[in-house]
Amino acid sequence: MSLKHFHYVFLFFAIVCDGGFWLWTRLMPEETAKLEVSHLGLIAGWTSLGLIGYSFWYLIKKSRQIIV
Repeated sequence: MSLKHFHYVFLFFAIVCDGGFWLWTRLMPEETAKLEVSHLGLIAGWTSLGLIGYSFWYLIKKSRQIIV
């Protein structure tokens, strides 16, 4: 697997994990409040959005510059 393809896979799993954590904090607020991780859900949500933006930028602009 090339570095470019590893980057695609890593970004995909990072977005899924961050988005899943954010969704968990929204669907189970009592549980997250008990564990005191509610504030981390907000951070994970914004990080997920940032990673989605970075993914589009990377796919459009940088993937042409990387030689397979």
